[in-house]
Amino acid sequence: MTPRIRDAMPADGEFLARGNEAMALETEHKRLDPQVVRHGVAAALGDRAHGRYFVAEDDAGHPVGQLMVTYEWSDWRNGQFWWIQSVYVLPAARKQGVFRALYDHVDALTRSTPGVIGLRL
Repeated sequence: MTPRIRDAMPADGEFLARGNEAMALETEHKRLDPQVVRHGVAAALGDRAHGRYFVAEDDAGHPVGQLMVTYEWSDWRNGQFWWIQSVYVLPAARKQGVFRALYDHVDALTRSTPGVIGLRL
């Protein structure tokens, strides 16, 4: 598989919400409130000031992974850091370069976006 990375769209909301729920359960054994998650995802999709989601698609165009960046202003460096959050790759798509493709895409955007001074995880 060669994952294709794109900006998330409102139609991706359910995929992103389910990914967030699965990630929380898998990594922290925490069940999230589905309604709260869906509202949070919709808020981010509707206003990039909250964050920016990216979706990885497989060769058939199906979503298989996600990554969100949020922002932190640094007065020390007079610039913005992007923080990686809400990363999830479907189990069947793991070990196929999905996270690497998401990371590389966001890293390239970080380097090419004026005022962004770094990427953090």
